[in-house]
Amino acid sequence: MNYHFHIALIFSIVAFSSAEAQSLFSDHQNFSRQDSLRGSITPEREWWDLTYYHLDIKVEPDSKFISGKNTIQYIVLKPYQVLQIDLQQPLKIIKVKQNGKLLRFKSEGNAHFITLESNQKIGSTQSLDVYYEGHPKKAKNAPWDGGFSWKKDQNGNDFVATSCQGLGASVWWPCKDHMYDEVDSMLISVNVPKKLMDVSNGRLRKVVEHNDSKTYSWFVKNPINNYGVNVNIGDYVHFSEVYDGLNGKLDMDYYVLRDHLEKAKTHFKDAPKMMKAFEHWFGPYPFYEDGYKLVETPYLGMEHQSSVTYGNNYQQGYLGRDLSGTGWGLKFDFLIIHESGHEWFANNITNKDIADMWIHESFTAYSESLFLDYYHGKKAASEYVIGTRRNISNDKPIIGHYNVNNEGSGDMYYKGANMLHTLRQLIEDDEKWRDILVGMNKTFYHQTVTTAQIENYISTNSGIDLTAFFNQYLRTIKIPCLEYTVSNNILKYRWNNVVADFDMPIQVKINDAEQWIYPNSEWKILKNDHKVSTFEVDPDFYVNSKNI
Repeated sequence: MNYHFHIALIFSIVAFSSAEAQSLFSDHQNFSRQDSLRGSITPEREWWDLTYYHLDIKVEPDSKFISGKNTIQYIVLKPYQVLQIDLQQPLKIIKVKQNGKLLRFKSEGNAHFITLESNQKIGSTQSLDVYYEGHPKKAKNAPWDGGFSWKKDQNGNDFVATSCQGLGASVWWPCKDHMYDEVDSMLISVNVPKKLMDVSNGRLRKVVEHNDSKTYSWFVKNPINNYGVNVNIGDYVHFSEVYDGLNGKLDMDYYVLRDHLEKAKTHFKDAPKMMKAFEHWFGPYPFYEDGYKLVETPYLGMEHQSSVTYGNNYQQGYLGRDLSGTGWGLKFDFLIIHESGHEWFANNITNKDIADMWIHESFTAYSESLFLDYYHGKKAASEYVIGTRRNISNDKPIIGHYNVNNEGSGDMYYKGANMLHTLRQLIEDDEKWRDILVGMNKTFYHQTVTTAQIENYISTNSGIDLTAFFNQYLRTIKIPCLEYTVSNNILKYRWNNVVADFDMPIQVKINDAEQWIYPNSEWKILKNDHKVSTFEVDPDFYVNSKNI
């Protein structure tokens, strides 16, 4: 197979779906019915399309208790009378109402099936109210395990936040908890003790004062994925700036604990620097209407849409460490750069199924390198991303199992980033690479996507058939090994440890002169006019090499 693109080959990528590839390359695991109810588009989900949520809750930090309701508005796509809503134990649905009538519902674990009484006419807009309450799951190691973080600040004030990627938003509020259907807009109303403030997604619409509490209402104008919705409660103070961006004036707001105000004013200068670099590489920030916020939290941080959460303790790197071991990782605050990068890859372009979470994490992990590229040059960027290879474990494929809410390997971060860095070398033209990244964010603007869509887009726009390339790096744990042998002026070489049809060209140095070679799984011979005294593989390619 010729590595360079032929139009007929693009159809092979479409036909060879991610699910089919998974059956060939992925590890076997056992999953339960609860996994399927959580991770698949069930009949009780597919017949209705989300349009609007109003999440209206009270948070009581003293008792670690929440209560309230979610108003769920939807359009009927086809007639059906049973609707699935997800809410995880120990939270309980108290009642469900539609058109003022109480509805019957049956619970199966964390899935709740509501029987509707009114006629669900195709094309009609309907809504129902789900009332719930309870003590939500406490996050033990946020943001990785999910739930509520109930902490205190250094002055003894309650400091509370939510995080729920992977586990799902239904760990703290009732919703259609599947990535494929994003709500079009949302109002988030949170009642908190009077001396505290809630900061959620979007723009603050109003604050209502009560005797001993306040209700903060935040409106999200753009589509938002469920896990991107958040509650942050604390003794916050606020400062802001206006960024002159590609789509006009962008409000950038910062909410930090009172004692950290002056420190944050200096440290958060990485935020506008991030915006400038990422608008260059990825195109306009995707949520101008909702603004950009950076919000201090009692845990490390997360990519909550237009409400990026921050807990890196005002340090450079990742909690003061350089994940690359090169020194470049201490040139920026990892949390500000990485989590904000997700505004493009996770919040703008969102995976339909969490098995394809690499779309979020690989591009965003690589955004760290692109940030360095913008401010410190291509050499610094390359050194950084190559340095992160020490974090790769190759324990299982990057793509997970479909329809069961299963993530792939954590290698989706830095193996994925190095896969993309390798792809950049293959494309060669940096402006073309940038056009692909910008074009992705424009083509898939505010959409949920599959791996196949991303593969097809990059193959089409790079002019390269990347079928075997993506199969190799996303669906196996095998790292391509360039085997070679040198005898006088003859170089023999081939790819080993590769999938079928893997024929990626690679740049090498022969006698300190750079050139491309074109290996496949069969031995090839390269004759040189002079004796081959040295042979090196370009380290920008994520491969192994072996002189045999």
